[in-house]
Amino acid sequence: MSDDDYMQMAYAEAQAAYDEDEIPVGAVVVCDGRVIASAHNQTERLGDTTAHAEMLALTAAEDELGSKYLDECTLYVTLEPCIMCAGAIGWAQVRRLVYGAADEKRGYSRFSPSPLHPKTEVTTGLMKEECEQLMKRFFKEKR
Repeated sequence: MSDDDYMQMAYAEAQAAYDEDEIPVGAVVVCDGRVIASAHNQTERLGDTTAHAEMLALTAAEDELGSKYLDECTLYVTLEPCIMCAGAIGWAQVRRLVYGAADEKRGYSRFSPSPLHPKTEVTTGLMKEECEQLMKRFFKEKR
């Protein structure tokens, strides 16, 4: 499978969040060509401000591997991680981060050049338009 295939899975998670009236962000963790975790935002459902897609996916992946380190894994997420999530991605030593849309208001790159692990490779802009449109539609409906 390709980066596009895995980002499609993350986008499906974002759509699930949208359908549940959550901010539409989805994440998938892949290790050795196998999806080991997927999640979407659940802050409203769980009443937990830390229940971002990335945080939930990282926790599930760590449980699956029995390790706090994800240094052989790639995290696909539809929106640039916030500083909290980027910090967790850094602590987990995720090998590669792939995200769709930039988050100019709350994305980690606005606040820090890189809270990520120094070896983390970052790829941006995958399915950017689709990810942006889903977010815009969600917030337009809220206003």
